[in-house]
Amino acid sequence: MADHGIPEKLIEHEEGRYLTLNMGPHHPSTHGVIRLILELDGEIVKSAVPDIGYLHRGLEKIAEKCTYAGYQPYTDRIDYLAAMFCNQAYAMAVEKLAGIAAPPRAEYLRVIACELNRIASHLVYIGSLTMDCGAYTPFLHAIREREKINDLLEELCGARLTFNYVRIGGVSFDITDELIGKIRRFLDAFESMVREIDQLISFNEIFMRRCVNVGVISREDALSYGLVGPNLRACGVDFDVRRDAPYSIYPELDFKICVGTGRYGRAGDTFERYYLRILEMLESVKILRQCLDKLPQGDISGNLPKKIKPEKGADAYVRVESSRGDLGVYIVSDGTENPYRLHMRTGSFNALSIMHHTAPGMMIADVVAFFASMDVIAPETDR
Repeated sequence: MADHGIPEKLIEHEEGRYLTLNMGPHHPSTHGVIRLILELDGEIVKSAVPDIGYLHRGLEKIAEKCTYAGYQPYTDRIDYLAAMFCNQAYAMAVEKLAGIAAPPRAEYLRVIACELNRIASHLVYIGSLTMDCGAYTPFLHAIREREKINDLLEELCGARLTFNYVRIGGVSFDITDELIGKIRRFLDAFESMVREIDQLISFNEIFMRRCVNVGVISREDALSYGLVGPNLRACGVDFDVRRDAPYSIYPELDFKICVGTGRYGRAGDTFERYYLRILEMLESVKILRQCLDKLPQGDISGNLPKKIKPEKGADAYVRVESSRGDLGVYIVSDGTENPYRLHMRTGSFNALSIMHHTAPGMMIADVVAFFASMDVIAPETDR
């Protein structure tokens, strides 16, 4: 048996019977430098053990060497596909720690930026999942729409991927009337684009056969493994941080929490995780329209002290609903300008942890579809 670097107790096998196959860390379907160690009996997976750490950069430790404001750009690197949420969660944690309040207009701008980013992140998910299943054309459609959102965000804050837009006490730039008009026109066109995706791939017979009843996660397992976001809701668990642990201006907005019901197979299967994100994009459109309609006048940044030095021994924990689910930031202060300790709770780490439980019994091709449906991104697992 090959030396795979994983403790033997994590991989059940009979010597000489199973083949060890490394999927990754440089495999297109792993969506980053993640390694899956598969034990195979022919085409059937007997065990699947994730091996992470290839992208570890010490981002949590770096916070101890930065000022509170100086660490803000690093948060973009936690989840580079949905960096706005990392910006917002960190800024909110520091605000809670130091007693700083963001003005109402800034809160609206944060939600506008985050919901645009949620749609962009889900588009990458949809395009990647369908491409992993052998359908290349939907990926091009999804990336085309994502580029339109990147153009809007670039006009808002000057960046297309690592935004550094949400700041402690507010946001870095105001929105213009011209950009508001562009966002409205994009939203009007995007709803028809979602219907186009449905016609192109969602209910395609081959795609559905690749996804329906594949990688089924029960409600109990989802809760036991700490799944969050669409992965949790696809299993029939009705929980969303925006509604159940409300923050920012979400209590003022009307939107629906999409929950898996087993539309074409069983709740918690690959198709349900996919289609839930389709529905969530439409809900984000509703949220964005409300924010643009209600956007108040005023400042985009609150009054900040020259030096942010929270009280010694103070701590704060803040949660936001990112595109990958419940994103938590915990900060402890020692009375200096630098955090004493920072920790982030991300959705991808827990999503990856359920692989070894669910993958056994699948075919290799089904593991590819199942892994893609979990929306794991490597930087979130290695912090």
